[in-house]
Amino acid sequence: MSFQPVLHAEWIKIRTLRSLVGSLCAVLLATAAFSALASADADDSDPLFSAFFGVNFGQIAAIAFGATAVSSEFQGGALRLTFAAVPDRGRWFAAKATAIALPALAVGLVTGGVTAVVGGATLGSAGPTGTEALRAAVGCGVYLALMALFAAGLAAVLRSGVATLSILIPFLLIVSFVVGDMSGNVADFLPDRAGQVALHSDWDGTLGPWTGLAVTAVWTAAALVAGAWSLRRRDA
Repeated sequence: MSFQPVLHAEWIKIRTLRSLVGSLCAVLLATAAFSALASADADDSDPLFSAFFGVNFGQIAAIAFGATAVSSEFQGGALRLTFAAVPDRGRWFAAKATAIALPALAVGLVTGGVTAVVGGATLGSAGPTGTEALRAAVGCGVYLALMALFAAGLAAVLRSGVATLSILIPFLLIVSFVVGDMSGNVADFLPDRAGQVALHSDWDGTLGPWTGLAVTAVWTAAALVAGAWSLRRRDA
């Protein structure tokens, strides 16, 4: 079977599973809502990040989307049926990753645009404008898509959405901040901290907005490669 019908089949799975559609909606709602709250109580140190602060919560919905899209295949023997229809496991996983990436990126870009508008309206004259707002909006969309794919790769390795979320959510909300406060520039290369450089007006670390996203992309690629390797080497 060629790639296109496999991709079409995976897209049907994603758009017909309510939990996945709900996760994508939550990306937009959580990011915009928490960004509005943060902007309303923001100081002048970094108004751009205040406007996009909600991405810390929106990314949880993004990783839930990526993890659930993959982990659902391991329930009830669904993966065995999938591999019976698509024996080429690498082609199937590439189609699954593409079916995750496209809607995640689309929703992420919409989320970035809405968040920039909401943040600008809340902050007033101090809000993000021009190229800075555009860079943050695009960076927000790319970052959220990368985090969804990162979770998808990890879920393919762990074969469990619960295990994936149990690792990533505490890491993103707790461990990353603790390590960041203790380890200096080393923490700049963690996937979340690197990707979120694009959401700051100024940055003191090693990475810039696009190099930070590139680092996050490397983490994501490593997770997807590990997931593809796990699918090839282990029984369905």
